[in-house]
Amino acid sequence: MCEGLGGVSRPSPFAALRVRIALPLAVIGGLLFALSFPSPGWWFLAYPAVACLLLSAMGQGWRRAAWLGYLGGVAFWIPAISWAGRYLGPVPWLALALFEAAMFALGSVAIALAYRWVARVVPSTAGRVWGLPAVVAALWTGREWFSGSWPYGGFAWGRVGLSQSESPFAHLVAYVGVLGLSFVVVYCVAVVVSLGLVGGIQLRMRVAVAGLLVAAVLAVPAWPTATDGTIRIESVQGNGPAGYFDRAAPGQVLESQVAATDVSAKGVDLVVWPEASAEFDPRQQPVIASALNSVVQSVGAPIVAGAITQTPSGVLHNTSFVWTADGWQSSYDKKRPVPFGEYVPDRWFFSKLAPSLIGLLQRDYTPGTKPNVLDVAGIKAGIAICFDIVDDGLTRDMAHGGAQVILAQTNNADFSGTDENLQQLEIARMRAIETGRSLVNISTVGASQVIDASGRTIDRVPEYTATSMVTDVPLGTSTTPATVASGLVALVLSLGGLLVLIACAPFHTPRRR
Repeated sequence: MCEGLGGVSRPSPFAALRVRIALPLAVIGGLLFALSFPSPGWWFLAYPAVACLLLSAMGQGWRRAAWLGYLGGVAFWIPAISWAGRYLGPVPWLALALFEAAMFALGSVAIALAYRWVARVVPSTAGRVWGLPAVVAALWTGREWFSGSWPYGGFAWGRVGLSQSESPFAHLVAYVGVLGLSFVVVYCVAVVVSLGLVGGIQLRMRVAVAGLLVAAVLAVPAWPTATDGTIRIESVQGNGPAGYFDRAAPGQVLESQVAATDVSAKGVDLVVWPEASAEFDPRQQPVIASALNSVVQSVGAPIVAGAITQTPSGVLHNTSFVWTADGWQSSYDKKRPVPFGEYVPDRWFFSKLAPSLIGLLQRDYTPGTKPNVLDVAGIKAGIAICFDIVDDGLTRDMAHGGAQVILAQTNNADFSGTDENLQQLEIARMRAIETGRSLVNISTVGASQVIDASGRTIDRVPEYTATSMVTDVPLGTSTTPATVASGLVALVLSLGGLLVLIACAPFHTPRRR
């Protein structure tokens, strides 16, 4: 309740909905949000999804907001990452979904408190229509940043911004980054929600203001990207038995890559193979070195391939390397190995909880320390090995390192027949727009595509097919605002929303006279 003129009590426009209404809204919001990601990838459903989730949390006490947010998170995460149970079964899938739902719950509490506390401090119509949504969107963004950073490096899947790769808002990621785009989308939705709830505004004014806001956002032009020439890349999708549980004999994946490489292609400057496509270190395996030499000599171009490498001290890395007619030239070791996929953090602890599952993962990859930009074929190529593509910092590192094109090498064989490869492809698409760089997304099995700086697919091959594509890929030279300041934008939004919430908290209750 809040005080009106003459001390008359009037209800807050952001009063909590009854549970019988709020609970279905939370679940519907989570389900709609899942549908905004591939597949089916109906990006426009992200807007009603966010609205439902905001309305369900609005004005609730922190306990109820936590449960409602948790249920909404469960409704989203369970279908969105169903691919996580493809081989290891429901336990890791549900464990990840339920943990990430807890992050949703945390964000729901913060948003619920914002609708109670900030609305009390900012009673004006303008403040509630424009200011309060900014705090709500910043808190949502902060939750995405936190869940994408913690624990063990976080899980940056499922951000609102990532659902917009095919939407009219996608170009904004070049200005503000993925988290900044999440803020923009949630802010627009929150403003529309406030317009529908705050009294004293004529209906036509509500509609006009909402329309003008969306029009203003869409009026922002695409960031002008500059290119300087092209490089002809042959990207090879071998479709070999590259899955962890495929039980392939040593050399089978390598053979499939060699067989799918079109050695008769003309004018190729660079050959790109997927993650772990050469299997093992060619410096230690003469058979692998011989196969690579054969490809390099036949095509007349260097190759960027992937392999599992081991240091003299026994440290394992997931490595991308450059191989030329003179052999091994340079390499990058994956900086974001997948927790519980490529290594087990705190293995001693989790082995006690699920010994049979943890026992399946016999080797632990160590995060690399080398720069993720390699010199090859006279250009600088940014390298992202599979899960690296979700890391905002690594994306900025590629741009700062002078990358002219991004090579996103991945192995999706463990998720064949699921939506994982499509979701990862859309993340890669956003990274191309964000950096203003063309990107080659090359997988062992698919989805393999070449994407230009505007996010448009300029070449592709069918999934689960042994083939290659030869593409003249534009070389980018421009710098986008996102590669300069998106980290600062995310930090300011996250901390700003939290600080405003704390500043509006009712720490002191006035004494009764």
